[in-house]
Amino acid sequence: MKLNGEVIARTALGLLNDVGLDGLTMRLLAKELGVQAAALYWHLKNKQQLLDAMAALMFAELNDGLEAPRAGEDWADWVAGRIRATRRTMLSYRDGARVFAGTYIAESELPRSLELTLGTMVDAGFSVRDAARGFPVLYHYAVGFTIEEQARTGAAYVDHNPYHADELGEAVDAQRFPLTAQAAGQLFEVRTDEGFEDGLQVILAGLRTRYLSA
Repeated sequence: MKLNGEVIARTALGLLNDVGLDGLTMRLLAKELGVQAAALYWHLKNKQQLLDAMAALMFAELNDGLEAPRAGEDWADWVAGRIRATRRTMLSYRDGARVFAGTYIAESELPRSLELTLGTMVDAGFSVRDAARGFPVLYHYAVGFTIEEQARTGAAYVDHNPYHADELGEAVDAQRFPLTAQAAGQLFEVRTDEGFEDGLQVILAGLRTRYLSA
């Protein structure tokens, strides 16, 4: 197999489920590829470039088959579908959201993806400025939520997951903090599909109210 940036990045994504982002080193990656670590630096100069390349592959996966909204499809339904797909893609890799966060995606599909998203929102009545301000709120919500969601699996902890909802609830003094104790199951829930959807709908409602209700 010819070594190049894409091969290195795909191999790195394959290692994530075993070692996590913190355990992913250039040395380990070189061992997996059967080369010396120095060989990797001909293609990716540092770990940040590796993360950028990994994020680009995830972004390409996310956008596979991306099409404009169907005739009559509501803008919010289409945009929500994009945000759900972003979360699914990040969840398919251990620490996938941390890979996505803060990376530069030099991906040919990026302008097309943005054009379709902005166009969908502008057609619904958003100004270009408001669409450009509004959509990143949804995207950042997905990334931030999924970072926290993946952390709560406890994969980074060897012996014990401190995010266990029952234990977190028991640790709260119900006499002093009755509302926190009552809400512990919701605040620290690991199964988070419903929570994600609630937050997504809150943001969509806020975008409608702020930008489309005038």
